Amino acid sequence: MSLLNPPRYFFYIAKHYIKNLLAILFGLAFAFAAIDYFQHIQKLDVAGNYKILYIYYMWQEALGLLYPLAIVFALIMTKLTFVKQNTMGAFHAFGYSKKRLVVPLMSVAVLIYALFTYLHTTEFSYAKDKAAVLLEKQLNAYDVNDLFFKYNDTFVYMKKLDPVHKKLEDITIFKVSGYRVLYTIHAPYAVFDGEEWDAKDATLKTHIYEDGKLVRYQIEHKKNIKTLKGYKPKIIESLYQGKALNIVDAYTTWKLLEEQHLNSDKIRAVLYEKTVMPLFALAMLLILFFKLPFHARMMHVGLVIASALGSTFVVWGILFGLNQIGANGVLPPEVTVILPIGLLWVYAIYVFFTNERSIV
Repeated sequence: MSLLNPPRYFFYIAKHYIKNLLAILFGLAFAFAAIDYFQHIQKLDVAGNYKILYIYYMWQEALGLLYPLAIVFALIMTKLTFVKQNTMGAFHAFGYSKKRLVVPLMSVAVLIYALFTYLHTTEFSYAKDKAAVLLEKQLNAYDVNDLFFKYNDTFVYMKKLDPVHKKLEDITIFKVSGYRVLYTIHAPYAVFDGEEWDAKDATLKTHIYEDGKLVRYQIEHKKNIKTLKGYKPKIIESLYQGKALNIVDAYTTWKLLEEQHLNSDKIRAVLYEKTVMPLFALAMLLILFFKLPFHARMMHVGLVIASALGSTFVVWGILFGLNQIGANGVLPPEVTVILPIGLLWVYAIYVFFTNERSIV
């Protein structure tokens, strides 16, 4: 089979799977957005166009959250439909093996995973935060006030962050050694130039010590001072206000925290949630495709559907709970996310290579 010119059976299976996948995904997402809207309709005291925008943002959030489940549910629907219509039996009669038949399904699922992974590198990841702004009716909801944090070997205090205009107000940087303050830098405001913050009209006050005692200050005025390299406005907002991060910003934040020798469990959990956790859907697709019956006479439809859906929800729920444990720092996120996903994939690969001999 050529990747550039797949055979007809590939398109036939892929077409039915895509139709089911889109129907389930959009249906679940709209249901999620509608339920959320009616739950908050009394608090959403804004104009009608903003209500539509709120539903749209929550629909985006639902798409990113539920697409792994849609991948698995669409597989269940497609496989059982083919079995009831004896399509699977016909494929086997023409000599198609289970491994060949799963290729179109896995190919579509991988493309969907790649698409949403890309979307999570964009503003798509911030849909829930945008909806929260409309819900809370906060004119200055993006402003972050009174932050204090460590940067390299200094401490930073800022009165206000405006991430929309990429501006800091009233910023002070302290250089400390032991119990001594070596110098302070104060600037009325700073602007982000894409890589670092440019503090304008800064005052550098150097503390002069003699015999361990502070005796005088040396004051210098600087037109501008570069600082906080790599601290994007969105990163600062997320770290200290719990806002969402896309994959790119989460990775950048992880590296910044590692450089500062600060705990990065929560950020790694966010990164794994968007990149590693959805892989459980691809593993479940393999497992269920081989484990679900291939012939109508050998299955009880209600029992099979209940078992397939139940096992999917149980696996998803366990992984979601483990991810929350990793995000709270109880265990490293590598243990709570990567390890269980890896074990699930080991079992999926085992099923792929050993289940072919089964005819049911």
